[in-house]
Amino acid sequence: MPEPDPREIRTAVQHFEVSLQEAGQRLDNYVQKRLGGVPRSRVYRVIRKGEVRVNGRRAGPETRLQLNDRIRIPPVRVLPRSQAGRPSALLSESIRRAIIYQDEKLLVLDKPAGVAVHGGSGVSFGVIEALRALRPEDSLELVHRLDRDTSGCLLIARQAATLRSLHALLRTEGFEKRYLALVRGKWELGAKRIDVPLRTDTRVGGERTVRAGPSGKPSVSEFRPVQFFGRTATLVEVTLRTGRTHQIRVHAQHAGHPVAG
Repeated sequence: MPEPDPREIRTAVQHFEVSLQEAGQRLDNYVQKRLGGVPRSRVYRVIRKGEVRVNGRRAGPETRLQLNDRIRIPPVRVLPRSQAGRPSALLSESIRRAIIYQDEKLLVLDKPAGVAVHGGSGVSFGVIEALRALRPEDSLELVHRLDRDTSGCLLIARQAATLRSLHALLRTEGFEKRYLALVRGKWELGAKRIDVPLRTDTRVGGERTVRAGPSGKPSVSEFRPVQFFGRTATLVEVTLRTGRTHQIRVHAQHAGHPVAG
């Protein structure tokens, strides 16, 4: 176990009631904002151990909070806000330059590959932490996630009402999510729908491992070849009907054509 940071202080038990502006947030995001500089991995740990309670009951990190929900956050060791770390200038500038659209409700970023959307799993800071440091006056929340090694458009809500509306669209397939991926070998399956459940296993070396398996969550991807590079590789367009961690990589591997790189 790592030695505790001597600068950290231990908070008291905290009790909150979810406001109208906070309703619709995921529990993990709510706790993260309340605890400030606590690593996201620690937030997940206290939630999964059942130490965070919603209306007196255990709840998962993905739980959507409702108006007037009562939240209990246990004592946690945190850095004083004045000493909490900040994203590097290089990361902050990279994220600032990645903004491709903004209005009073929404930000859209062209997320670079290699940058996590949030801190955790060995990463101190990601896109959302950098944005919050750049725009401390805004109330910013991730609308969805992209894997660290995936580039593409990332939506950030600037208002709680916008977050709730976009999450509702995501739950009812109001979005179409399409990706381009370069896979190994010549794809000879034509337009292929892969409906194979995915299971997230215990973290290994700080990373989650995702495997195909009947005990997993329903997961559906639709692959379509776009361009062939001999028998070496194929560029495919992938439409996701569900949004599981590493879904494209695992389904491509299952089809016998792992993602290149």
